[in-house]
Amino acid sequence: MITVKILALKSGDAPLYKTAGSSGADLKAGIESALTVKPSEIALVPTGVFIEIPDGYEGQIRSRSGLSLKGIVVANGIGTIDSDYRGELKVAIANISSEEYTIEPNERIAQIVFAKVERAQFELASELSETSRSDGGFGHTGAQ
Repeated sequence: MITVKILALKSGDAPLYKTAGSSGADLKAGIESALTVKPSEIALVPTGVFIEIPDGYEGQIRSRSGLSLKGIVVANGIGTIDSDYRGELKVAIANISSEEYTIEPNERIAQIVFAKVERAQFELASELSETSRSDGGFGHTGAQ
């Protein structure tokens, strides 16, 4: 288990694991009044949370499954919070449905998962090793 320091503008803004088995802690909308997101629109929603992630880790901002079913998702798939970022966590929410969606103050809008990361050392090469896949790209393995 890692220790992540947070500053929350209001105590109710702090990320919260809803069950003992939850891998993601819920992030809430840190807004004063309701915010309506129209179809095909993206809104940057503040959370009221500032965070200090230990070196060697990242925070991954992910969609909540219940909102995904309504077409409300994290705009960039999974957002990355780097360990040296100290600003307020904000979530880019996309409405991919055909209906307007209203985000209420303190509504759970996303979740944050922490993951260990490795830094790569890049080595310039004149060629790469061969594999059975080689340069076969999208759909090459037969999975579509």
